[in-house]
Amino acid sequence: MLAVRWYLRYGLSYRDVEKLLAERGITVDHVTVYRWVQRFTPLLIDAARPRRDRWFVDETYVKAAGLKHLASARVVSTGHAFVQNLRCGHYELGMDVDPQHYLPAAFAELALAI
Repeated sequence: MLAVRWYLRYGLSYRDVEKLLAERGITVDHVTVYRWVQRFTPLLIDAARPRRDRWFVDETYVKAAGLKHLASARVVSTGHAFVQNLRCGHYELGMDVDPQHYLPAAFAELALAI
């Protein structure tokens, strides 16, 4: 979940996430990170969706270079919009957390819901 969060939140490449994990002693291939993003992003979105009916989409630029399939681009752009909506507080996750720590706490709660 941490790798997916880094990818979606900071717009890193799969290889960048691979290197960050390697620095922390976790050996994983960038293709595995890609598969995690494809697998877990829709689950994170579905876990958050029942909390609020409306879906806010902002017009934030999403780096799409290297995405070879439309489905991949859709997952990444939806995941990016999801993270932006979390940061803006558009979801009520039932937490009393300092706004500075809202995104990490939201990901921790969503990881438990999956």
